[in-house]
Amino acid sequence: MLIENKGIRTDTFYMPPFDLNIGEIVVLYLFNGQHFFETEMFLKDIFCGKTRHKNVMVHKELTFVEHFIEPKLRRLFYPVTVGEYLKKNANLDSPYATKIYDIEWINEKTKVNTLAGNPRRLLSLYATLSKTKNIVFDVVGQDPKGAEETYEVVKEVVNKGGSAILLDHFEDMKDNCTKYVELQWN
Repeated sequence: MLIENKGIRTDTFYMPPFDLNIGEIVVLYLFNGQHFFETEMFLKDIFCGKTRHKNVMVHKELTFVEHFIEPKLRRLFYPVTVGEYLKKNANLDSPYATKIYDIEWINEKTKVNTLAGNPRRLLSLYATLSKTKNIVFDVVGQDPKGAEETYEVVKEVVNKGGSAILLDHFEDMKDNCTKYVELQWN
């Protein structure tokens, strides 16, 4: 067991109990709306071990698949390339470090800020998966096809002994996961 959640209660919501084991994908449905980002970051910090919660036992910390954000001046004068991003954020010995190059039009010199939401998200996902197989992720900024592609990549990793928590704001994955947990608003 990687994570044992006995229930998280705050002033605004209640997250029902669940466990995360190796080989499982838990989808946490947080609903859509203005509260999503704040709730997502709160839960991410707990499951990644950055914040302790009395009802959550984190036996193995997970890693959040961060979104790529580039400072404006850097974007204007010296944009980050895919190769540079991977050198800084990936384990280059892992096959996942070069998996982004399976998309034929992406190479080491491609500027990350020119990538649309789906390939940009895959880049950060592959970089994270090159270091760990236990992740927390979301599909924010992706279209339905890209979200499905991201989910399939994660599912493949989970089937090979990984584990994942998807912080989602749509119900699409309800029937395509190991466990589905719905946030309850107070």
